[in-house]
Amino acid sequence: MDWTLEVVPVPVTDMDRAKSFYADKVGFTIDLDDEVSPGVRIIQMTPPGSRCSIAMLRGMPAAPGGKAMAPGTLHGLQLCVTDIEAARGQLADRGVDVSPIRHVGPTGWEEGKGDTWNSFLTFDDPDGNSWVVQEAPSELSER
Repeated sequence: MDWTLEVVPVPVTDMDRAKSFYADKVGFTIDLDDEVSPGVRIIQMTPPGSRCSIAMLRGMPAAPGGKAMAPGTLHGLQLCVTDIEAARGQLADRGVDVSPIRHVGPTGWEEGKGDTWNSFLTFDDPDGNSWVVQEAPSELSER
């Protein structure tokens, strides 16, 4: 049996602002924007080429025994791309405040590309949820 990661909840304060950021600036595809029951709205979006989506929820009660995340507390979600420079250019061109490309070197984080699997950039959404983009050597289907 496969255990697939399919949806990651992202806590936000303003769903319409977050929807615009992720769709218009980051380039995610909007899969669903619906009030699934009275007072419960779900916006689900998927990064290009990903099998895992993000979901922003309003009015959804926490799962039994679960805990709610405050907006801006989700950090380190990681996306992979095959061309970090092109990804950075796309995000910057769309108005995302994106970090320089960095890699982990002998003294910690250093600017510039690193070797295979060692090139990264970061950005935050309007609530402060933070993302890491890592350069992968090939598309997921080829690894």
